[in-house]
Amino acid sequence: MAVFTRQPRTTDDAAETAPDTPEPPAPSGRLARWRAERPTAARVLRHTATTLAAALVLCALLLPNTVHTVTPGKFFRIPVEAIIGAAVLLALPRRPRLVAAVAGGLSLAALTVLNLLDMGFYEYLGRGFNLVLDWGLLDDAQAYMEDAMGGAGATALAIGAVVLAVLLFAVTTLATVRLSNVLARHRAVAVRSTLAAAVAWTLASTLGLQVGTLPLATDHASVLVEVQARRVQTTLRDEAAFEREARTDVFGGTPGEQLVPDLRGKDVLFAFIESYGRSAIEDPLIAPGVRRTLDSGTDSLAKAGFASKSGWLTSATYGGSSWLGHSTFLSGLWIDSQQRYRTVTSGDHLTLTKAFQKTGDWQTLGVMPGVRKGWPEAKFYGLDNVYDAFELGYKGPKFSWSTMPDQYTLEAFQRLEHGRERDKPLMAEIILTSSHQPWSPLPKMVDWEDLGDGSLFGPIQRAGTDPTEVIADSTRSKEEYGKSVQYSVSSLTQWLERYGTKDTVLVFLGDHQPIARVSGHRASRDVPVSIVAKDPEVLDRIAGWGWTDGLRPAPDAPVWRMSDFRDRFLTAYGSTPSRKTG
Repeated sequence: MAVFTRQPRTTDDAAETAPDTPEPPAPSGRLARWRAERPTAARVLRHTATTLAAALVLCALLLPNTVHTVTPGKFFRIPVEAIIGAAVLLALPRRPRLVAAVAGGLSLAALTVLNLLDMGFYEYLGRGFNLVLDWGLLDDAQAYMEDAMGGAGATALAIGAVVLAVLLFAVTTLATVRLSNVLARHRAVAVRSTLAAAVAWTLASTLGLQVGTLPLATDHASVLVEVQARRVQTTLRDEAAFEREARTDVFGGTPGEQLVPDLRGKDVLFAFIESYGRSAIEDPLIAPGVRRTLDSGTDSLAKAGFASKSGWLTSATYGGSSWLGHSTFLSGLWIDSQQRYRTVTSGDHLTLTKAFQKTGDWQTLGVMPGVRKGWPEAKFYGLDNVYDAFELGYKGPKFSWSTMPDQYTLEAFQRLEHGRERDKPLMAEIILTSSHQPWSPLPKMVDWEDLGDGSLFGPIQRAGTDPTEVIADSTRSKEEYGKSVQYSVSSLTQWLERYGTKDTVLVFLGDHQPIARVSGHRASRDVPVSIVAKDPEVLDRIAGWGWTDGLRPAPDAPVWRMSDFRDRFLTAYGSTPSRKTG
């Protein structure tokens, strides 16, 4: 009987008879293959992306809304919103967590955009961005950049801003989604870390721990959201309240014959000098040249028989939106928003200029070189005729935003209206624009006889400074701003000395302070105001105001709200109050 013994299987036998074992699939796709081939580099990249995502979220939570408060210490604090956000994401299942992460990213991006808009508005207008009212001002900003940088540069800047905004929303959303996934993958560590952060925030808040002068524990983002919400709420409430206020007018029912009787027969001119603020007279870098110009103007006018008195008015606007200052001064209402402006100009509230029209004894007109489109507000202001940028006969170059030099504007006013034979005296509102930012390039005074159609300003404009260089330099902005105010004041005082008569009464003032880059972040909103006349009785009527003699108001001269001027002026010159309601 044959005996069979079991022989050990060879390796080859095992290979032949063993069942097929599937090999792990090869990585598909370039990125997957790269990760498999370079695991260390892939790990470093993942950690870097996560770190950058966390940094972006923290920066969005801690970003201030004003330029001058952006300091390194602002970003080394513990935001409570990050702790709450992490806790919420950890508590949610996968799909709700993804939705919450996307919503959080979009919200952070929106808050960042609002903070950046706040920065721009605080820098240029001295106030934050209003979600309800201020979208239309972005068009004005675009027009301003076109004047300062040219059409191509402004368009490129606008496109760049839109692209950056889109990227911000995309990248911030991707960052929050990535962080939510990291929290889910490392849940145990994430829970412990979130609890530790919550304890650290509570202790820091309780003990008042600080990073420099800033609290270590912060709810900065929540406060900014509350600020934006409060602005919207205040705006909506203010609209109805102001509408009621605008319907009540102390002089609204006064008959024409009882308005400004003490100025009958006078040519009364109200001139606004763009951005002529208190800083022009008091800032150490700006003031010396402006003071010399005001003092020499006072002396020259005195030799021509004119006297003057000056004080201060607090403007309703700052850095821009000049029309708010104009309307506040002329209406006697505090108009510090576009909504208020629309409300008052759509009604029949009595303006200072309309008071002269209502008498029937004056020819009323506006000289508006900055107006380059339809201006229906002329009816509200009571102006019989308006000379805009296209009706003054100017053939020379623009000076950035300013369509023509102030000297030319005043000479055109003289040629078109003031120097003509008339049946009635004039009441004119004149808006001078040469001191409008960016204060580059600037015009220079020329011989009045040589002004012609303004073509002679071509070489002066071409030889001027580059606005893009001035905009970026605070010191140069101050220097050029000071020169622009000197030019505007010189144009006005020389015009008065040259063409003024015994019946000329000039009231001139600034509409607002220059932007914060020039006036400073803690500057007041005060602007100088002066009344100039040959007839001593005109200034005698305001002797009780306490104003300073000359064109330069003393530091301690009275300061009134700009909205107070209308009633004080009407009263001083004999107007009889008669209240109108509704």
